[in-house]
Amino acid sequence: MDKLKQRIIEEGVVVSEEVLKLDKLLNHQVDPELMMELGRELAERFRDEGVTRVVTVESSGISIAFATAYALGVPLVFARRKKTLLEEADMLQERVPSFTKGIVTDILISRDLINAQDRVLFIDDIIANGDAAKGLIKIVERSGAKLVGAGIVVEKCFQSGAKAIRDQGIRLETLAKIKSLENGQVIFAE
Repeated sequence: MDKLKQRIIEEGVVVSEEVLKLDKLLNHQVDPELMMELGRELAERFRDEGVTRVVTVESSGISIAFATAYALGVPLVFARRKKTLLEEADMLQERVPSFTKGIVTDILISRDLINAQDRVLFIDDIIANGDAAKGLIKIVERSGAKLVGAGIVVEKCFQSGAKAIRDQGIRLETLAKIKSLENGQVIFAE
């Protein structure tokens, strides 16, 4: 996706050799037209999988997950990071660290939103260490649903998350693979 790569180069900010800030593009400000285009691309990659639900983690994955769910014509379910007063006691829950936030949180999905009849597609904006993805995969497994794969906008190849997901035998599709952020430069793989 050349358009995505160009936008990453133009609008991304390399904070360190491990951190790329994409606030103007993906996770603070969102370009709706670009998100819908990216969502259509991810949807096409998983079109033949019989997806019945798209899942993501609150909050930065919601825009791309929405666009993908819309293109597939299925509901979007996002894992909350905080319990609310209206939450039921019996939630699917997993504790996960956040690489960018530097904290550990619980992610939760109501048991009545995904079940054993579902074919679930996990969508997110960025995969670094993969902790959120691993936590959400555990929740999907506990629900009895079938995880058909994961679609990610940006894969940081120099961190372990994508490899760990692929090593579990899970199909992982990414739209832009970043090989390195050395010397303040975004270097794409492939």
